[in-house]
Formats: sequence, C-alpha cells, structure tokens
Amino acid sequence: MLKLEEQQSLGEASCALSEIVTKPNRSLTLDLVRRVESVSSTHSQHHGKLTVHAEECFSSRTTAEMMLSCLDLESKDLFSKCDPFLVISKLVESGISIPVCKTEVLKNDHNPTWKPVFLNIQQVGSKDSPLVIECFNFNSNGKHDLIGKVQKSLADLEKIHSGREGENLFLPTLVGHDCENKILKSKLFVEKFSETIQHTFLDYLAGGVELNFMVAIDFTASNGNPRLPDSLHYIDPSGRQNAYQKAIYEVGEVLQFYDTDKCFPAWGFGARPIDGPVSHCFNLNGSNNYCKVEGIRGIMMAYTSALFNVSLAGPTLFGHVINKAALIASQSLADEAQKYFVLLIITDGVVTDLQETKDALVKASDLPLSILIVGVGGADFKEMEILDADKGERLESSTGRVASRDIVQFVPFRDV
Repeated sequence: MLKLEEQQSLGEASCALSEIVTKPNRSLTLDLVRRVESVSSTHSQHHGKLTVHAEECFSSRTTAEMMLSCLDLESKDLFSKCDPFLVISKLVESGISIPVCKTEVLKNDHNPTWKPVFLNIQQVGSKDSPLVIECFNFNSNGKHDLIGKVQKSLADLEKIHSGREGENLFLPTLVGHDCENKILKSKLFVEKFSETIQHTFLDYLAGGVELNFMVAIDFTASNGNPRLPDSLHYIDPSGRQNAYQKAIYEVGEVLQFYDTDKCFPAWGFGARPIDGPVSHCFNLNGSNNYCKVEGIRGIMMAYTSALFNVSLAGPTLFGHVINKAALIASQSLADEAQKYFVLLIITDGVVTDLQETKDALVKASDLPLSILIVGVGGADFKEMEILDADKGERLESSTGRVASRDIVQFVPFRDV
C-alpha cells in the first residue's frame, strides 16, 4: 500500500471543477507549487506543470485482459538491444491522448511478450473507442525513444487475436512539410484477449450471498498487564474503550448487518487458560465445544471475561486461527451454502510464524474467506505488510504454491 508520508512531495495545485469542464477541450494545465517556509517569510517555488482532463464516464463492469507481444522490433541503441515497453492511451474528442495503462520494461528483447494488462471498458469509453498503443525503448534519463505504434480499438484488438495475425507498427515521419506514417516490419500481436464481468458487492447480496463475521484477538504478553492502565487490554472502569474494543466495535458494527443470525465465532490466541498450556486458538467464550457468541455485545462480554480467565503468554502465531476459520469456510463450501466469511484478527505485534502464516493463507486463498488484520498499539508493523499483497506480489507457500488471490488487508488502527 502506497503511503504518502513516505513519498517526496513535488508540489500541489488546486482549481474548481467548473474551470476544467468549461474549457473547450475539457483540459486545464496548472502550475505545481511547493510552499517553502523560512524564518522570515513563506514563499512558493514552481515545480513543473500538471494537466487535468475531465470527461463523462459511462458505467461498465466489463474488463478486458490482454497479453501483448511484438516481433522484430528495431534497435534504437547502437551497441545494445532495445528495452521495450508499451503505453496504451485513449483518444478523446479534442484529439489528445490520455495514457491509461503501461507495461513493464523488458531488457534486451527484440521479440518481447509482456505480462497481461487489464483495461476496464469504463476507462477507455467503449469497446469501439480508439486506442493508441505505443512501443518505446526505455532510457534511464526519461527520454524514451518511440519505436512504433498502432491505433486500434479493443474490438480491433480482439479481431487481431482471433485472426492470429499481427499488426504492423508505424512511425510518424516528417517528409518535407508533411507528416507521413512509415510502416515498419515490426508487428504487434495479441496473444490473449478475454473479457470478464466484474460483479459488485450489491450483486452478490442480491444473489443471496450472506456475510459471516469471525474475530480472533491477540492475548500475548506484549500487550501488557491487563490490570494496569498502560496495557492495551486495560478495561477502564469509566467505560472508555481500549484499542481492542474499538476495533471490534467499529468493524463489527458494519459487518453484523449483513449476517442474518448475528452469531459470531470468536477466538483468542497467545494465552494460557487456567491450568492449561499456551493455546494459539481458544474459544473466547470459555466453552470447549462451541465458539460462537451472540452479536457484538456478546464478543465484548466474552473478551472481557477471557481477560480474567487466561494468563497472557506468547508467541504471536496466526496460523492456528486462520486454519480454524478456513475449516469453517471449507465446510460451508462443501455444503454449497452461499456464504462468505470475514475474519478480523486484532494484534499488537508482528507475527512470529511468518512462513506458517503464509502457508495457511495460500491454502485458504481458494475459499470464500477474507482476512482483515488490524494492528493496535505503537509497534512498527512494516513486516506485517508482507501478508498484504497490495503491491501485486502474491504470497507463496513453503512448497512453492502461489496464492490464487489476495485475501488479506492489513490496517494499523492508528491510521483509521
């Protein structure tokens, strides 16, 4: 997940929406300004320009997936092969092109095949809207060389795929005072073209899908003695909620309305029940056989009661509760029930069994299950973001299996 506070600000610009849409081409170029404060005064520095384009969007749930390749690309470097990448842009009414997608750079490759790209029809306007696909040779100074380009719609690209014939790239060339398109021997191929309908959350609810909420709470000793005010588990006699109670309430209040029976599995982990060994998945209500409690109030009561009936221990292991939640989701899937499960894990520290947790998550990625991990307290949770594949790198198990999808979202509670 991109964190703005870790990025370098280049500047800012502001305007009213009306300033953009009233322009003939619905585009407005603004100065990027960075304010610099000194002891005596505050002044502004100009850091380039920002062009904003506005257009009316038409709702579409269709996404096109394409795998593109090129053959016989011409070298732009004297002593090395080209480093090609593609930029896909849409053409708007004014004739200007707006980039909507870019592939990765492939080093030293005259016949590249890029990773699949995904284009929502809403992004490009319609399936018949013109697109410009430009192939560039990457240069580290940012001045990339145009190798060639084609202008085709998604419908045209689908035909190229079905016909299995490439499309020759062309290069705009100045001949006298005229600009002509020089046809190149280089070709663009569409190796794969498919369309999928992206169903919305409301679609699933209308189809009868029921959400089921589950919660797992960290009872490791790093939370501090629950009887002392500086503990994350401290129960304030005044009624003020601690971080765990706030997280349970704020997430549970949203999800409980989608759960028809409002009976929630609730577990604790990292504690030693009375006269027992450390448990990394125990029923919060104290029962040996039944893990459910009634409503958010039931979770709160079971949580408070558990604080007086267990001894905080450790280490912080997630694998057991994830496997428990996955078992429930798996049984529901086997019964062909239209249910989707959301497991809330609330923790104060970095997971100890990282690889075991990855294994459990990869195994659970095929199930109707999502996991929200909320970090409470002031710990550094950067390592936890490994479990959250927002940057595109899916988790891999110890056996080399890659997760079929990203099922984890990590959120530091202090950022909520």
